[in-house]
Amino acid sequence: MLPANPPLPPKLTLPTMYDLPSEDAEEPGLPDEFHDLQPQLLSRTIRLSNYSRERIFTGSDLNLYYDVRHTQWYKRPDWFLVLDVARLYEEKDLRSSYVVWQEGVNPFLVVELLSPGTQKEDLGDYAELEPMLGETSTEDISTKSLASESSNGQSVKEVPPRKWDVYERILRVPYYAVFSRYSDRLRGFKLEGGHYQEQTLDPENPQFWIAELNLGLGIWLGEFEGMTRRWLRWYDSQGNWMLTDTEQERQKRLKLTEKLKSLTPEQLEALGINLEELE
Repeated sequence: MLPANPPLPPKLTLPTMYDLPSEDAEEPGLPDEFHDLQPQLLSRTIRLSNYSRERIFTGSDLNLYYDVRHTQWYKRPDWFLVLDVARLYEEKDLRSSYVVWQEGVNPFLVVELLSPGTQKEDLGDYAELEPMLGETSTEDISTKSLASESSNGQSVKEVPPRKWDVYERILRVPYYAVFSRYSDRLRGFKLEGGHYQEQTLDPENPQFWIAELNLGLGIWLGEFEGMTRRWLRWYDSQGNWMLTDTEQERQKRLKLTEKLKSLTPEQLEALGINLEELE
């Protein structure tokens, strides 16, 4: 006999993913599944006609050390692109970090994926605080590195600058893109006159064109790694989405299948091809 008052399921009585914070207040922007998949799509769809794969480096959630005066200070861009640099560290090893004073080349493009606690960090004065699922209250991070004395003469601990200021003022990264998976909003910035200027994008079809790459970033609705949603993705000068390696192979297979359909069953049998296996 069933009890008169069966217990409620945990989903109705305990906090869910949407109720619990996705970040540590002391270290906002910790990776979630989207922060893992989105950078993969960017790296797998970038094709540069002026640079071989061996002369570009793309990093994701990798320590970027940027200040020779403060060698322990770093930022962790969600994704960044460096041009005309060896794919491997000293052309022989995978990088565990990117140290600008050793590499001698700063990133050309940085992409940040907005998180509940990182809007001011990522966007500086351009931040427009919008409600996000799982958002927790975090204090704003200082915009400047402080090396001064307080009013009572005691030294003040230096505070690392925000990502925005590092990219704009220290590394002078030419292009900067910010994408929110919560609102599917893309914002693009270009370094002009020493400061980032926000580029005007069509809200219905946002496209952030980067002439030096002959590529642009846009919002694509489709399936990647089994997840269908809106993603940030590269497109070419004709407006075509750049394909991943897997998609390229699938496209080649489809073209081959179409050509083989023109052959007779006897010809296919002579070639040892089973057309059904290719489809």
